Amino acid sequence: MRNLDIRSHFEEYQDINELSIDDQELYRSAVEARDKAYAPYSEFSVGAALRLENGLIVSGNNQENAAYPSGMCAERVAVWSALSQYPDVKIKKLFITARSEKKEVKRPVSPCGSCRQTLAEYETRQKQPMEVYFTGETGIILKATSVRDLLPFMFDNTLL
Repeated sequence: MRNLDIRSHFEEYQDINELSIDDQELYRSAVEARDKAYAPYSEFSVGAALRLENGLIVSGNNQENAAYPSGMCAERVAVWSALSQYPDVKIKKLFITARSEKKEVKRPVSPCGSCRQTLAEYETRQKQPMEVYFTGETGIILKATSVRDLLPFMFDNTLL
């Protein structure tokens, strides 16, 4: 037996003004998407915005349904929307933000497990990492330089 020390690397930003102008634009797109989310059951709205290699921004938000688990997360809505419209264009960055109607979300909200697996699939497919930024309604912003930092032992299509 041997012990493994698995590490992930993240950058922390105190507020949006520390980001580049392009990343601030991506953040604003994620906020705009978040504010259009359909979340009547959880009252927890999530927005995601992707910047594609061609410079375009594609966004998505969570869509709930009374028949759980028929809803969908913001990250997957954005990724699938981007890749259905631009199948050969790589995703450079993803920005995620969340807000609750019940209390202020003051800490970063990372992708759920299903979203991490979906992101892992597309990062592997495009053979280049995508940056993932995530934040709450207020507070710090965390940035991973690759989905691998969010999912160290990710299952991907190279195993098939």
